[in-house]
Amino acid sequence: MDFSSFKVEIAEHIAIISFNRPQKANSLDLDTWNEMQSVFEHLHTVPEVRVIILRGEGKHFCAGMDLQTLMGIPTSFNSDCQARQRDKIRKFVKEIQQNITSIEDCRKPVIAAVHGACVGGGLNIISACDIRYSTDDAFYSIKEIDLGLVADIGILQRLPTILNPGLVAELAYTGRKFSGIEAEKIGLVNQSFKTQESMMEKVMQLATEIASKSPLVVRGTKEMLLYKRDHSVQDSLDNMANWNAAMLLSNDIYKAMEASMAKTVATFDD
Repeated sequence: MDFSSFKVEIAEHIAIISFNRPQKANSLDLDTWNEMQSVFEHLHTVPEVRVIILRGEGKHFCAGMDLQTLMGIPTSFNSDCQARQRDKIRKFVKEIQQNITSIEDCRKPVIAAVHGACVGGGLNIISACDIRYSTDDAFYSIKEIDLGLVADIGILQRLPTILNPGLVAELAYTGRKFSGIEAEKIGLVNQSFKTQESMMEKVMQLATEIASKSPLVVRGTKEMLLYKRDHSVQDSLDNMANWNAAMLLSNDIYKAMEASMAKTVATFDD
């Protein structure tokens, strides 16, 4: 896999994706946005990958949209027809939204390991991840308010399902920075660590444990959790019944039961 803005390493059923623009604080230009979707769409199809870790090279996780890119965007929408100009804007916003949604569409659990800056687009991205960890000195911000923008690529839709809506409103209206310590306190991340090394040790342990489980069951669990976020309890129960009607008779359930009775560890196919 040859990507210019990302480094991708696969070993022991774990894929580590690293933002790889450290000289730009891992900020996101248009090529990086599109390439991120390509990375997740590709890993979705790789059977040996069971868990994904998302991290950043250098001093920061992701500093959000590259400002030069952001400033140049309005001129790319020029048109003599306002309707066509607005249609271009809508298309652009929908494309960036899908770049992030590709994290959810990838049916492998995604663990975000955050250090340094995680602002704007970076915070949008981790809101689409399944699990989040942080260093104490990481800092977060819904930065769009300070750029004269209504945050439009997912943070206002996803974060209220993760945090108290009143707190989300405070963060979105003010754009204030908060630390990894506060991120743990408010429930944005599962845990915050003093050092990046100790965070990555925990993240690797967790990824290894998840990778040891049935990949079919892990995939189904991710699908059920995301479905419930967007649907009623009854609709989610019906969807769960449909899933098990299709998947309950897998070989994995017999392997898991046999291993449990024999007090051994089950080994599952990719």
